[in-house]
Amino acid sequence: MTSEDLTARWPVSLPDLRRYDALALTALVWFLGKFIRYAFPPLFGRFEVIYGVSRTALGAAFSGLMLVYAAMQLPSGLVADRYGSVAVIIAGGVVTGSGALLLVVDGPFPLLVVAMLLVGAGSGTYKTVAIELLSRIYPSETGRSLGVFDTVGSLAGVAAPAAIVAATALPGVFGAPWRTLFLVGGLAVVGVAAAFAVRVPRHLPDRSTASGGRDSTPPFHEYLDLFRQPRFSAFVAVTILFSFTYNALVAFLPLYLTATAELTSTTANLLFSVLFAVSLVQLATGEASDRIGVLPILMVTLVAATVGLVGLVALSGRVGAIALGTSIVLLGLGAHGYRPVRGAYLMEVLPQDVAKGTLGVVRTLLVGAGAIGPAVVGYLSEVTNFQVAFTVLTAAFGAATGVTMILWVTDR
Repeated sequence: MTSEDLTARWPVSLPDLRRYDALALTALVWFLGKFIRYAFPPLFGRFEVIYGVSRTALGAAFSGLMLVYAAMQLPSGLVADRYGSVAVIIAGGVVTGSGALLLVVDGPFPLLVVAMLLVGAGSGTYKTVAIELLSRIYPSETGRSLGVFDTVGSLAGVAAPAAIVAATALPGVFGAPWRTLFLVGGLAVVGVAAAFAVRVPRHLPDRSTASGGRDSTPPFHEYLDLFRQPRFSAFVAVTILFSFTYNALVAFLPLYLTATAELTSTTANLLFSVLFAVSLVQLATGEASDRIGVLPILMVTLVAATVGLVGLVALSGRVGAIALGTSIVLLGLGAHGYRPVRGAYLMEVLPQDVAKGTLGVVRTLLVGAGAIGPAVVGYLSEVTNFQVAFTVLTAAFGAATGVTMILWVTDR
């Protein structure tokens, strides 16, 4: 398909929208999973008071969520190779919804931890499988479809803090308005998973395609073959550094802004939303990767993210919310713009017969690294301060940018 053909297909006519219902439902399941996950960090300050726990404990709990999320990447890919992507995503929606609904119950801190782990386990089944699923349904529009998918998911970061604020005006379950939010979110994700079960298989015309197309999974060593290639392993190292930094930022940015920049909680949560509001850039970077190529776009996005984080660290405590907001916008443009291009690159280089499993291995590594980020930042913020912790994150982004530069310059 030529670039002119791609342009002609977007915006699409109303009848043609039926072809994109699989994309819409896959993205909506991802949105709701991330919405429930992103509802936790804005509540950390409240959780400190309600449960009487430290930032280290909260960071460890969120790291637990992310570790379970990481642990599900490879199994979800292997199971999808055998039983199909649709079944895996449906099961993930049910588990995520169960975790959210558990928070309707007023209980001790361990109950909150269990709920967070269930959310991590359920949402951990989505992305590895969804990337491969969308690349099969929309093979000539992989960058675009992943751009839409990641953009919708990232908007959860805008919606969650705003919903936390709005929930205080709603009737609370057991006297806690934030529990109402998890009640609604849990019911919504189960409902969308049911719609996904009905609509998406129609885009997979035969049973062998829908079920993964094989009677047994390949030997495990086949999923590791690409790691023998230095360029592929270097790219995986970049994704690991990115994930470590990004997840730590997401977990503690609101507290960083209140503790270091001395902003009010309301202003900090609004700036936290700004980080995700700029995620629409993924539509542009996904499209650009289809037209220009992945490595140039990866380089541009990582440079933007690194400069934005440098500004956030250098300016905190010295300037007001507007200047910090500018740094956060730049950070968000780069970080979000990077994500769909990363997925497009992986689907270019992964062999189709082991794509889900190998992608599961890659995502286990990068999400596992991301999972320890909140715990590291929580610990460093208490034994030193937030400024030191976020400086470590800046160095990680800088290293990822440097390796990507080498990959781009040496690309043939």
